[in-house]
Amino acid sequence: MDALPEYAVKNREAWTSFSVGFAEPGRRAWTQPEITWGVWEVPETKARAFEGIDLAGKDVIELGCGTAYFSAWMARAGARPVGIDVTPAQLANARAYQAEFGLEFPLLEGNAEAVPYPDASFDVAISEYGASLWCDPDRWIAEASRLLRPGGWLVFLRNSTIQTLCMPDSGEVSERLVRDWFGLRRLDWEDDGSVEFHVPTGEMIRVLRSNGFEIDALIELQAPPEASETKFFVKAEWAKRWPSEEVWRARKK
Repeated sequence: MDALPEYAVKNREAWTSFSVGFAEPGRRAWTQPEITWGVWEVPETKARAFEGIDLAGKDVIELGCGTAYFSAWMARAGARPVGIDVTPAQLANARAYQAEFGLEFPLLEGNAEAVPYPDASFDVAISEYGASLWCDPDRWIAEASRLLRPGGWLVFLRNSTIQTLCMPDSGEVSERLVRDWFGLRRLDWEDDGSVEFHVPTGEMIRVLRSNGFEIDALIELQAPPEASETKFFVKAEWAKRWPSEEVWRARKK
């Protein structure tokens, strides 16, 4: 594996620690028959992020797969997934679930910004809080474009811009802006040493278009009516009023 960027090293260290807490949620996701999106587990039947995308028989790369539950869902839909992640502890959990559930597909340790596959190897690239959050958007989206065949799909979930603007350095997401829109990009979290990336909507459009993508949809997710808890510093009532997460769907020209 090539030398990692400093933020990838920090995120690998952070996720080595996080992996213990994410082991059981990851396993639970492997047991679910339907794809769900984000912390509010919005079902695919409602989000329709894969609307118009036939996964059966398709080659899929999951960029920043973690415990690889999305790859498991893709495999059950008839796709041929490959997962890549920078954190060995996360991949160890994913391999344990593969053995438990009898579902095999390649899992690679590596940087989602530099995937060891040739150009045009995949039909679909996905990221649900993987590369879409923890990698540099200019780098990982360029890599997704390289990996996709013409007409291939990129589908990814990230925090919404409004949530990021309302997210303080510590504590819960507020009902006021605490960050600047202009210049928003890299967020270094002092409490756990991790590094996230978020560019605003207009900049994300630029990044996608400059890498040969046509944007097909931007799906803003809402917490379901029955939600009442706080998840990852976001109160359910907040996420019922404003989108805390968003799914982008784009197609390579």
